[in-house]
Amino acid sequence: MAALKYAGMDDTDSEDELPPGWEERSTKDGWVYYANHEEMKTQWEHPKTGKKKRCAGALPYGWEQETDDKGQIFYVDHINKRTTYFDPRQAFTIEDMQVKPKRYDGNTTALEILHGRDLSDKVVVITGANSGIGESPQRTQHTCCIHQLYYRSTA
Repeated sequence: MAALKYAGMDDTDSEDELPPGWEERSTKDGWVYYANHEEMKTQWEHPKTGKKKRCAGALPYGWEQETDDKGQIFYVDHINKRTTYFDPRQAFTIEDMQVKPKRYDGNTTALEILHGRDLSDKVVVITGANSGIGESPQRTQHTCCIHQLYYRSTA
C-alpha cells in the first residue's frame, strides 16, 4: 500500500485485498501478476479470488514508462516530478474475461455472426451449408462459414 500512497492512489476501493507477503505487479504490456515474497513465486491469478486482471488503457496524462539500467520498468510522473516502480494503471485494473467462442447452427443468420466484428478494410464472403469454399462434399453437418479475404490497397 505504500507504493499506492506514493503514487497518489492510496484510495483504490479494492474488494480483493492481498494476503500478507503478496504484491501486485504488472508487465510491460499491462498484464497484472502477483508476487509471493514468502515463497518466492509469481502467478497470474489473484491469490484469493483466482481472477486474472489487466491494466485498463494507457498511462494517465503526464506519465511515461521508462526502463532503468537493470532492465526494470519504472514510471515517470512529469506533472508531480517524481518516479515510481508502481504502475499507476494498477489502480484501474479490469478483470480479464475469457470470451468463449459462440457456436452457430443452421438457423444462425449472417448478421448474428458478424455482429460486433470490425470489418473495416476487409472483404467477407459468407457461405452456408456444405457448399462453402474449401468444404468437403461428403460433409453432412450444416454449418455457416466465414471467410475473411485480406487485401492490400494499392492507393
